[in-house]
Amino acid sequence: MLNTVYKEAIKNRDATLSILRGPKFEQIVDRARQNWVEYKPKKQDCTMAGIDSSFNSTKFQGMELWVVTAVSIGTDGKIIFDDHKQGLGSDVSDLSSIASKMEIDACGKTVDLVDITLMDGSLYSQFMTRQSVLTHTILRIMEKRNNVVFVAKTSNTRMQFLDLESLAGDIFYYNHATKTPGFSKVHVDRKFGKDKAISSIYARLSDSTPLIKIEMLGDTHTEDEVKSLLDKLYKNSVGGYPYALKLAHKNCKISGADLGKLVSLYGISNEVGSREVLE
Repeated sequence: MLNTVYKEAIKNRDATLSILRGPKFEQIVDRARQNWVEYKPKKQDCTMAGIDSSFNSTKFQGMELWVVTAVSIGTDGKIIFDDHKQGLGSDVSDLSSIASKMEIDACGKTVDLVDITLMDGSLYSQFMTRQSVLTHTILRIMEKRNNVVFVAKTSNTRMQFLDLESLAGDIFYYNHATKTPGFSKVHVDRKFGKDKAISSIYARLSDSTPLIKIEMLGDTHTEDEVKSLLDKLYKNSVGGYPYALKLAHKNCKISGADLGKLVSLYGISNEVGSREVLE
C-alpha cells in the first residue's frame, strides 16, 4: 500500500508543488525580494534570557497522566525561573493554557534581570486564544521595560501577500526570495487594537541559515531598532537561532521517554490501545 502512495507522490510531485506555489508565485517572490533589507549583523553585547514551556500526557485505563514545565534561562546556562505541574485524572485541563500561564510567570520574573527577554513562539497566540486576564498580564509585563521579543522558527501567518492570492505562509515566499542575512520591512498589524499592535519581521542572521520570525509589541519600531536587535541576537545565536531559546527548549522538554519514567515511578501501566494491538 505505501509503495503505491510513494509512486503516486513521485508521479504527481510537480503538479502538487505547483498548487502550493500558486499562479502568482514568481510575482509574490519578487515582492518579497523588494521587501528584504540586506543587513549583516555585527556582534553586540547584551544580557539575554530565553523562555519556553512544554507539556505532554499519556492515557491509560480511562485516566491521563500529564506534566507541564516552563523555564527561563540565560545564555550563560543559569536558570532564572523554572516551574512544573503534574497530575493524574480523567478530566484534564487545557495543558496549553497552563503552559502559557507559566511562561507569562517566567517572563514577569525575568524582564528586570536581562536586556532582552526572548519568548518562544508567537505573540498572536497570547492575544487570540488566552483569557483576558492573561492578556492584561502579558501586556503589563511587556510594557514595563519594552524588552520582550517573541521568536519563532516557523510561522503559518498569511498577511503580507494576500492581495496577490498567496496560498502558503509569508515565510515560505521569503525563504524562496533570498538566502542573505537581513530582514523584511517591519509589518504592523493593529487588528487587536492600537494598544495591542504587533510589529513583525522575518530575519536571517547569517548566510543560508533558516529564517526566524520576530514579533514585538507596538507600532513604532524602526529599521535601526531592528538592526540593533539583530546585532544582539547574532552575538548570542547558534546556527541562526538564539542560543538562549535552544537552552530553554532543552531544559523544559517533556519527551515520551520522560513520561515513561514517570509511569514507572508511579507504578502504573500504559493502556494497550487498538493501534498497539495491531502493531
